[in-house]
Amino acid sequence: MIFLQQAEQDQTDCFRVFHGTVEGISGLNVDRYGDTWLVQSFHQTLTDEELTDVGTVLLQQADLPIVYNDRSLGHSRVLNILSPAMAEIASAERVMQENCIKFSTKLRHEGQDPLLFLDMRIGREYVRAHSQDKTVLNLFSYTCGIGTAAAIGGATRVMNVDFSSFALATGKANAALNQVSNVCEFVQSDAFPALRQLAGLSVGGRRNQKLPSYPKLVQTQFDLVFLDPPRYAKSAFGIVDLVNDYQGLFKPALLATISGGTIVCCNNVAKVERQAWFDSLVRCVEKQGRTVTAHTWLDPHEDFPSFDNNHPLKIVALTLS
Repeated sequence: MIFLQQAEQDQTDCFRVFHGTVEGISGLNVDRYGDTWLVQSFHQTLTDEELTDVGTVLLQQADLPIVYNDRSLGHSRVLNILSPAMAEIASAERVMQENCIKFSTKLRHEGQDPLLFLDMRIGREYVRAHSQDKTVLNLFSYTCGIGTAAAIGGATRVMNVDFSSFALATGKANAALNQVSNVCEFVQSDAFPALRQLAGLSVGGRRNQKLPSYPKLVQTQFDLVFLDPPRYAKSAFGIVDLVNDYQGLFKPALLATISGGTIVCCNNVAKVERQAWFDSLVRCVEKQGRTVTAHTWLDPHEDFPSFDNNHPLKIVALTLS
């Protein structure tokens, strides 16, 4: 309740109200996205009775439409068909706010996930507070929430890099909503060639893989680099693997970070142990002949509780020599 009161004071109308993993029903999450409730189930389909029970509780909190996305199959795609009226609500473009920043949202669209990851609020807050007069590189930018926060925070240049044209289109809409389009760039590219070019490295690929075309970028270092890769992804240019090879992305990201700059690293794999991951980052920095002069852990807010404060999403900001 205290968090909800604080959210209202901060002009935030997007947050989690039920985090099933910790609160007793694993796989059930309930979020508020602006003027709509979003209920998602990942392990099993809710019965009509269960959905009615959830709705009764939510409507006592706020009388808003309730969209249910059943994602209980292995591929996590939305399974259930909504009524025509509810489908129209779910697919409509809406505007919500987080700390007075406006974000575009649709609860059903061509992708799978919501257009703003609410557990990354702490990352957006950090970047906003540390971007004044800085240049910012936002890798795996998705809908550019981090980049938008950086621009709002006074960044002089923000480069958002993502492979999805759909995600970047939403990012452009977010920049326009907040009147910061003039400092935001949107690069549709696989992260590997973009990052390696910015780091001054040659662009290679996986063995026997023909490389597709990619945008040409000039070697550049940034004051702040934000690295938020997916758990696992494969392309002709390389493999993203947060369990076995975080360094494959982290090393070139270091080269794209100026001396005295900051790189914010994210790892959303629950089984990756926090301290071991941090130690591996420090070793990688030292192998490059640099040092971590300061670090700050960014733990998700209280609407994303965890067991013993061991959050699956690990975020650490490293200041580099």
